[in-house]
Amino acid sequence: MKIGLVSDVHAEPDALQQALDIFTAQRVDKILCAGDIAGYHDELDATVQLLIDHHCECVVGNHDQSWLQQHLQHEGSTRFDFLASLPLYRRYTFDGKKLYLVHAEPPDRQHGGIKLLDENGKLIDEQVTHWQQRLATLDADILVVGHTHQVYAETLGHVLTINPGSVPFNHSCAVLHLPAMRVEPLALPGRQLLASWHWSGPLWRKTPR
Repeated sequence: MKIGLVSDVHAEPDALQQALDIFTAQRVDKILCAGDIAGYHDELDATVQLLIDHHCECVVGNHDQSWLQQHLQHEGSTRFDFLASLPLYRRYTFDGKKLYLVHAEPPDRQHGGIKLLDENGKLIDEQVTHWQQRLATLDADILVVGHTHQVYAETLGHVLTINPGSVPFNHSCAVLHLPAMRVEPLALPGRQLLASWHWSGPLWRKTPR
């Protein structure tokens, strides 16, 4: 089984479309999104429609919750109702493996997040140890998160923890292969995958540099 993973789309449909094209070429069986569909960019309608058209199963992120609070006048629109329908987390069982999907960190947080990498994309040993302890009681074999705009797939104790990165900012998505538990981080076409992206960095540009 192949599962396509995206996160932190931030209302950028062009980047999302490129990730979805990768998933189509890879023939994934399901697509999961770890939240933050809204925020930063302003093409939310097109972004939501792509997620709907490709049957992406999503959780809510902090930017999604903020957008809903600030745009109550749009209740009844496709974008509002889609974001309002998203759960805080999702649980799955695929090929005998339990997968937990949440935006920042379990059980249901949209802030904080699992930050494993430094600015250069290198693992921080203290953070690895911290999260091994924090996830020791999580009833899952696989944890998929977003929020921190970092790209990694690390086994923390008994949990394979995956962050596919932000589609527009890390220029990334990922494919999870089951039951092998193999993760394939993938760069968008013509882009360089950034393992760790910080908010002071350049925003997504539609023309590759």
